[in-house]
Amino acid sequence: MLACKPSHHPLAHGFTLIELMVTLTILAVLATVAMPLTQIAATRQREEALRHALWQIRAGIDAYKQAADEGQIKKSIDETGYPPNLSVLTTGIKDAKDPNEKMIYFLRRLPRDPFCDCPSSSDEKTWGLRSYTSPPDSPQEGRDVFDVYSLSSGLGMNGTAYRKW
Repeated sequence: MLACKPSHHPLAHGFTLIELMVTLTILAVLATVAMPLTQIAATRQREEALRHALWQIRAGIDAYKQAADEGQIKKSIDETGYPPNLSVLTTGIKDAKDPNEKMIYFLRRLPRDPFCDCPSSSDEKTWGLRSYTSPPDSPQEGRDVFDVYSLSSGLGMNGTAYRKW
């Protein structure tokens, strides 16, 4: 009976240079395919955060306007009933109908524009403001806040500028 002896040849164990090169090439191709996908996923996440932030702020502005129309917020005849600034949505305002003048709050916190690359700016300063008297195609700040928009000059994945969302 013949017994098989293990080979002691130096190339019998391990990978050849060709096998290592093929493996590294495959990994490089996979990495180049994965990078754009992660960038797209990150952009989608920021766009969803922008949609949600705009929805929250606009809902707060609308709730403020409704409270003003219902007499819970004191306003003069020449005022529109929209908030004078964004910070009033979080700091609150006294309820004119309540004898104890309890505070009415419209937002717990003001969300930040996820596309603003300005860490030193306050959350309120990351948004563009449009007053009630301003035209929709060229928004301008004024005595009140009728709407907000992103200050980003970028285009969304749907082809619409973030400023127009």
